[in-house]
Amino acid sequence: MSNLKPVVVKADVMWAFLDTPNKKSKKYQVDLCNLSDQAVSALKDSGVKVKNDKPEKGAYITAKSSKYPIKAELEDGSPVECKVSNGSKAIATIKPYTWNWDGDTGVGVGINKLVITDLIEYVEGGSAAEQPL
Repeated sequence: MSNLKPVVVKADVMWAFLDTPNKKSKKYQVDLCNLSDQAVSALKDSGVKVKNDKPEKGAYITAKSSKYPIKAELEDGSPVECKVSNGSKAIATIKPYTWNWDGDTGVGVGINKLVITDLIEYVEGGSAAEQPL
């Protein structure tokens, strides 16, 4: 937990609850998946636990926010105004932070910036690309 500097990672986006809290966790959150070995190393140096328990996600983390929606933007700086589907690609600036609750401690994963580099719009029932014409 000695190096709590921001870490910039390239990732595949999964389960993006950016503007609506996840029903289970009650938090805004996004899974940042298929992280590179270099990203994993930098995150672990900050004390972040990187998961690798689901083959489809590779090495991944879940960035969460209890109070504020996670704002996403496109590479040109314009805001993302749709829901983001699994498989979208992003560059995220991760801000590790220490937490202490009821005697337990750890390092959480906040997100300072989320730039969607390859957007797949989420549409109820499947992505926009999967919708019939």
